[in-house]
Amino acid sequence: MENIDYKEIGLTAGLEIHQQLDTHKLFCECPSILRNDSPKLKVQRKLNPVVGETGEVDIAALHEKAKDKTFAYEVFDTNCLVELDEEPPHEINQEALKVAIQIGILLNCEIFPVTQVMRKTVVDGSNTSGFQRTMLLAHDGYVDTSFGKVAIDYLFLEEDSARPSSTKEGEDEESSENNKSYKLDRLGIPLVEIATGPHMHTPEQIKEAALKIGEILRACKVKRGIGTIRQDVNISIKGSQRVEIKGFQDPKMMITTVNEEIKRQKECLKENSCKKEVRRAEANGKSTFLRPMPGSARMYPETDLKLIKISREILNEAKTTLPKLLSENKSYLEKFGLNDSMIKEILDENKLEDFKFLLNTTKNAQIISKVLISYQKELASKEKKTLEQINKILTLDRLETILQALESGKISENDIKMIMQKIYEGQKVEEAMKKEQIDLESEIKSLIKEKPGLSSNAYMGLVMAKFKGKVNGKEVMEVLGKLVK
Repeated sequence: MENIDYKEIGLTAGLEIHQQLDTHKLFCECPSILRNDSPKLKVQRKLNPVVGETGEVDIAALHEKAKDKTFAYEVFDTNCLVELDEEPPHEINQEALKVAIQIGILLNCEIFPVTQVMRKTVVDGSNTSGFQRTMLLAHDGYVDTSFGKVAIDYLFLEEDSARPSSTKEGEDEESSENNKSYKLDRLGIPLVEIATGPHMHTPEQIKEAALKIGEILRACKVKRGIGTIRQDVNISIKGSQRVEIKGFQDPKMMITTVNEEIKRQKECLKENSCKKEVRRAEANGKSTFLRPMPGSARMYPETDLKLIKISREILNEAKTTLPKLLSENKSYLEKFGLNDSMIKEILDENKLEDFKFLLNTTKNAQIISKVLISYQKELASKEKKTLEQINKILTLDRLETILQALESGKISENDIKMIMQKIYEGQKVEEAMKKEQIDLESEIKSLIKEKPGLSSNAYMGLVMAKFKGKVNGKEVMEVLGKLVK
């Protein structure tokens, strides 16, 4: 790639970030879970665009309507009539509203005291109603970067779209343009949209702003994993038209994608063929055409819902329960002498609050981290289970009881892994912590007499096999160290 003078070419760019919230759906009580089993039933619909507030039909909606598609929707037992557009939306999900407000506060935004739910025309099949419900919640915020402040123009709270049934979990719908079948599992999941506006002028600034906004989102109650965040970038250079590139997720490819789009727009300027359009980011950094750029004609008010009032009480609650950013949590954990690897695991596994809770039982941060992370991972690997399955049995109250016994001297640190194993196998905590009176030295002397000349490791294996978790490996090795020369 040639050296680019971004100031000379007049690079202007903005980000649009869509992030799912980890709550039930926005306008009904259905759970926000994705399904990979067979649907309960299927329905078919055709969708038609309607005029927006401007009295015109949106150009992108007309483009989709021209394809004259019939859409099939897969319905599950975790869906209701709201997703089928056979029942009016329920009152807004208060938890999702609170999380969205917290995101707005962390983005230094002004929260609107009152907001109107709007309908945004969408007739590509991803909404059974032909529109997406969205509301403008906050405005005029910013994030700090090494290039200075990047303005956050708007924060929206809206419902996610349906998911194409032929795509893999987490794959964006744009990657399956001709798909006519959708799952209703994703439709209605609360989603925040963050729009920076055209305030960035180098690829490095775009990338840093994206990562900063991502850190703020991850601090809040949002869903994690592939497909839960979708990021777009709007790019234009001097003399060209604004182009929206969807799927701008991979930090490693962000700078390349921006530079490739600059190169493409330069060619368009030479050929006098620049258009306002939506494109999809490809793995090589280039992009491909999706559809024309939507306009302002797609919005009109939602008549089935009242105005949403953001009371002082809601704002105060959001502020008093405001989560800390990843960088703040990392600094907090560093004070306890934990290494970077353990800190990362605690934060990645969302175990920070559990860590804080167990500090009330013991101030030994190292053993808390082992109990929450290391020992559970070892057990999951040994039993060929997921961490989630292990967590369901080794609950926080059971771990607290184990650490209380450690603090009172009833058990030693060396006993903990063995106790956790017994609890996983079905023993009650009190039973698992009982120690059998085993004279290790006599047992090992007897074994050496019976099978002389073996190595310490061989004797170790025989002892552990005989007592099957009833003895501690470290104590066995200490005795062997005295008896086997």
